[in-house]
Amino acid sequence: MRTTDFLKIIPDKPEFSGFRACIVADTLSSDTYTLLHNLFSLGQEHLFKNWDSEGTNDSSKQKFFENISIADNSYPGGLPAYVTNARKLLKESASGINPFEKLIPSQPDVVDLSKFGTIYDDMEKIALTHLHKTAIVLVAGGLGERLGYNGIKLDIPVEVIENVSYIAHYCSVISAMEMRCRKINPNHQVPLVIMTSQDTDAATKRTLAQNNYFGLKSDQVIILTQSLVPALQDNDGKIAKSGTYEIIMKPHGHGDIHLLMHTSGTAEKLLQKGIEHFLFIQDTNGQVFNAAFAAVGVSITHGFDFNSIGVKRIPGEAVGALTKLVGNGRETTLNVEYNQLEPLLRETVNPEGDVPDAEGFSVFPGNINALVIAVKPYVKILKESQGIIAEFVNPKYADSSRTVFSKPARLETMMQDLPKLFHSDEKTGVTVFDRVWCFSADKNNVRDAAKKFLSGGPPESAASAESDFYVSGRMKCTAAGIHAQTSVQELILGVPFIRGARIILRPSFALTRREVSDKIKDVFVGADATLILDGDLIRLESVRVENNAALIVRAVPGADVLVKNLSVSAPGFVLQLLTAKELQDPETPEYLKIRGYRFVRNEGVKEINITKPGRWVVEADEPCEFE
Repeated sequence: MRTTDFLKIIPDKPEFSGFRACIVADTLSSDTYTLLHNLFSLGQEHLFKNWDSEGTNDSSKQKFFENISIADNSYPGGLPAYVTNARKLLKESASGINPFEKLIPSQPDVVDLSKFGTIYDDMEKIALTHLHKTAIVLVAGGLGERLGYNGIKLDIPVEVIENVSYIAHYCSVISAMEMRCRKINPNHQVPLVIMTSQDTDAATKRTLAQNNYFGLKSDQVIILTQSLVPALQDNDGKIAKSGTYEIIMKPHGHGDIHLLMHTSGTAEKLLQKGIEHFLFIQDTNGQVFNAAFAAVGVSITHGFDFNSIGVKRIPGEAVGALTKLVGNGRETTLNVEYNQLEPLLRETVNPEGDVPDAEGFSVFPGNINALVIAVKPYVKILKESQGIIAEFVNPKYADSSRTVFSKPARLETMMQDLPKLFHSDEKTGVTVFDRVWCFSADKNNVRDAAKKFLSGGPPESAASAESDFYVSGRMKCTAAGIHAQTSVQELILGVPFIRGARIILRPSFALTRREVSDKIKDVFVGADATLILDGDLIRLESVRVENNAALIVRAVPGADVLVKNLSVSAPGFVLQLLTAKELQDPETPEYLKIRGYRFVRNEGVKEINITKPGRWVVEADEPCEFE
């Protein structure tokens, strides 16, 4: 488009004189002229009002052109498609259209693994034979500011006995997966895809580089950076501004992972490399891999193309409900927000709404945003949709007229909405696990967590997540016949922390529940005692870790270590509450402040480190090597 042609569409009004002068200077590319023409055609001329004349604030103008070009290029169909989609969704929102109209809710296809047993073990066993066909997709666009942590959430420790961060924990799981793949391919690498945001991208890359990718290879980690989308100021879909030359940009939602998996070619490439399932996880849920492999086994056994890892949910609980929706010639299982489920049920199948079963739970499991997706149909769906998952808009209206926004809104996507694009050929289902076993997120600061706990909800803070991390460790051991003592629950800054045996079984030691049973026999771990096992060939027989004591066993790959007839009783790690002064002291690490405590290591910690391969027996103070 020529400059003279574009000038014809700029209103001949004083408020556009500055912008007109910029165009006369003719310093823009033809693509930018086309984009500007499209924006005027879409009624976005307000973006160009009251500009300064050429020569004033030119750098701000140039930045404006760069930003709208980035926004245009990052959205399929560009800003015209974004504004068109926004207007449609805003019209539906203002009219109060029910997104589930003509759909009948029913209980989804559920495989219940909330209790351990033969079926649970079988599902994990199947998954172990498919680890070389599984890739991990980590959605990690969040900062820890809301938690009181100045950094990326991935850097927050999942536990502060050894200060292992969430990203380190996840990478250790992947390393353990690779160790078990070596029987099939000694050089196999499990792909890790990380979606970052503009807020977290640099810090995520930095923490990976500074820690040598936590044992992974740099070429197996694929980082996809999420772009922002323009905010909207009204039902007409006008793009919101902050100052004369700045558009307000907001995150598009974690559903962008599907867009990026498509536009980057990542999904297609991994399919060609033989990957059959993607496991999608969130940034701060340390327990997710307790359930993940059993869920993969379920997907394989039941042919689920989309398998949501869910938990038992109490009716009315403020968590999304996994619901089978039937209508319009198809059926699929989707996440329905709890405030939408109740009216939907009352209008369709049950005037009483969401009622409890005999155990007090809803028939609609809770969604935790952990997914197992079959890659082949996934790639097909992405090609058809260009990676755009069903969008929605949730404007906050200033009054009952539903025309004026109290603050700018934007189109959003959620990764769990992928089944909205499914055909009748794709099969969706849910695998339900015990909540503490598979889900305890860190997403609230201490004050908000305490309020949630008082109101009967889960605190979901750093302290409660760490407490549950230890609870799940006790669950693994209890199921294996090990005596792991639990003590009282106490409140730390108003957040519950369950005292008891702190058992940390690193992924190198055990990926599945059955592996725990095979490696530990006749073991006692007392209340407030600590047991940490890190090594693939460690076994324990007739071992006691008395109350408050601590035993740590580490072994390099190839070291077959038997620890037997051992009793540890000297004081180990002690939980110490932070003082009021420490909570205010800027020198106190933030990862401790968001908990309200630290663990202090005493000299009595019994630590066994085997640094050479071979057969070792530890029965007294010194390990003995056997040829």
